[in-house]
Amino acid sequence: MSRAEAAYEPVLRRPSPLWTFGLLRSELITTVRRWRTLALLGVLAAVPVLVGIAVKIETRGGSAVGQGDRSPAFLGQITNNGLFLVFTALAATLPFFLPMAVGVVAGDAIAGESGAGTLRYLLVAPAGRTRLLLTKYATVMAFCLLATLVVTVFALAVGALLFPLGDLMTISGTRISFAEGLGRALLIALVVAASLIGVAALGLFVSTLTNSGIAAMATTVGLVITVQILDQIPQLHALQPYFFSHYWLSFADLMRDPVYWDDLVKNLGLQTLYAAVFGSAAWARFTTKDISA
Repeated sequence: MSRAEAAYEPVLRRPSPLWTFGLLRSELITTVRRWRTLALLGVLAAVPVLVGIAVKIETRGGSAVGQGDRSPAFLGQITNNGLFLVFTALAATLPFFLPMAVGVVAGDAIAGESGAGTLRYLLVAPAGRTRLLLTKYATVMAFCLLATLVVTVFALAVGALLFPLGDLMTISGTRISFAEGLGRALLIALVVAASLIGVAALGLFVSTLTNSGIAAMATTVGLVITVQILDQIPQLHALQPYFFSHYWLSFADLMRDPVYWDDLVKNLGLQTLYAAVFGSAAWARFTTKDISA
């Protein structure tokens, strides 16, 4: 090895933090600019708009909504306070739309690059497989937050346009100010985003198993749907507390006074466990994967 090659080798092995930040920024911009991502965000934004319009039309004649057992949480309170549209929209999108969107982005993270033939060129750059995998996962987690905030912001805007705003009643029957309710809405959005990190890790692991982005996306979404179906079968009650979706709707406990933390802590702990297990599995697979295209 020549002296020039020896001097160049450490640079390849130890990229600067600035270069790493540039890689993350590039991944974020590329992900957000994809038409598929914009379409997913558009669908998520449409949910609170449609729910708000439907509630407005339904209550135009004075009829009540949200009194049946099948109604989403907080639906009956929207006409009294538009802020409840935020909670309703998150409850409506969390079981399917949000995890589906995250599953699509996570499933395409590695498999999409491999199928397009760009993964090999990414690894030629001074990134390393571990750094690239962490960057991909950070990008997916950023999308989790972005998708949740899109639902929250559109729900808040539609709720403010169609319904009154003001002090609101908690599930416990106590009244809190609008400012405190808005703070709790933001906290709920953060909890919902954190509830998706398990799906993000699962999708990333699936993405390392195949070179087909479509197959990885379909598998991840299929697993999310399957787990939620299993979570509804009474005979599996002993296993259900270990399903990543079991405590998803625990964010409603943030609207209690005082806040009921038990299920919230269980949810965040379970998501951390899924992230650790499937993140480690994704690292073990990706660092030993034969990448020839």
